[in-house]
Amino acid sequence: MYPPPPSIEAEVFTRIPEKFSQGNRGSEWATVQIHGAPSPTFLEGPVFDNDGFLWVTDIPWGRLFKISPRGEVEVGAEYDGYPNGIKFLKDGRGVIACHKRGLMQFDPRTGEVTPLVERHMMEPFKGCNDLCVASNGDIYFTDQGQSGLHLPNGRLYRLTPEGKLHVVLDHIPSPNGLVLSRSETFIFLAVTRENAIWRVPLTEHGSVTKVGRFIQMSGGNGPDGVAIDAEDNLAICHVGIGSVWLFSNVGEPMLRIRAPEGTGRMTTNCAYGGPDNKTLFITESTSGTILTAQMPVAGRLLPSQTP
Repeated sequence: MYPPPPSIEAEVFTRIPEKFSQGNRGSEWATVQIHGAPSPTFLEGPVFDNDGFLWVTDIPWGRLFKISPRGEVEVGAEYDGYPNGIKFLKDGRGVIACHKRGLMQFDPRTGEVTPLVERHMMEPFKGCNDLCVASNGDIYFTDQGQSGLHLPNGRLYRLTPEGKLHVVLDHIPSPNGLVLSRSETFIFLAVTRENAIWRVPLTEHGSVTKVGRFIQMSGGNGPDGVAIDAEDNLAICHVGIGSVWLFSNVGEPMLRIRAPEGTGRMTTNCAYGGPDNKTLFITESTSGTILTAQMPVAGRLLPSQTP
């Protein structure tokens, strides 16, 4: 067992304005996913575009919020779906992992949202959750649905730039957030219902081998979104505990970031940003809040952010 890591408290960067709140209005997503709890907004999927704007999803209401460096919020896109994770491609398109409709794409200039991949082998996805993009344009994404230890049927997919879709890994009990290692030879995969981070080695042909548990967590609901820094250290959002943990590239706990009073315990996802890329931006879903914390190492630039 490792000793407890040092702990810091995150700061509030901005909140979704009341004018965008859906109040106590119910939604099918909230009924199933959060047991009918009020969801005036439910934030996920933070990612920065090349103009310095932070995009986050509002899952139950099919919205993508666009947030300026000063914390000003506007609706950047809206459609009939349950958007979760977002990433940008080198050509400027955004890609959404949508629980309702599969992989969607959007134009950040116009807000137009259109299908990218809605089915695999003529069958609908269970409920897509999050994604990451390799330097060659491959998109890895998780299909979580209602999978768990009782029904380990979640999947990890790979979509090539040519449009070929492959099942990378099957029989996963709730695959969620994911990042590629710096070498792009491993995927670090949050497996929420197992309360663990799996290490998924990739072969040169795109298959996997010797998948193992890299970090075992406990308590809360389990790990959700994951971000990675320039040294392959992992920032892991722990839903239900209201914290983000920083683990080293060999799996040692380095830091705990706690959500401040008045926010909540649903620290769902995070992304590196800021002028030096050393600020971690964290979605606290239930309060509609974006939190920030200063990190010791800059986040690794995403393929869409590199020249």
